[in-house]
Amino acid sequence: MFSVAFWKASFERALKTTAQSVLLALGASDVGPANLFEADWQNLVGFAVSGAVLSVLSSIISVPLSDGNGPSLAPAAEIESNSGGTP
Repeated sequence: MFSVAFWKASFERALKTTAQSVLLALGASDVGPANLFEADWQNLVGFAVSGAVLSVLSSIISVPLSDGNGPSLAPAAEIESNSGGTP
């Protein structure tokens, strides 16, 4: 948890969750692509920040439950072996 690699991976996960939270909030509202300027930006920012905070907290909480090398519950060796593009 005290490595740069951990925080890079956690930041990447938080960024993805932030984008997903905003898309969820937009999808749940009556705002379409043509009405994007009429969106409730305070709500969207709230969803985005909440998603990012929950993602980082989830990454931190996952450390004791995993092998301690990353923000995921999956072991790092398992992730590395599957990174070659094969399912």
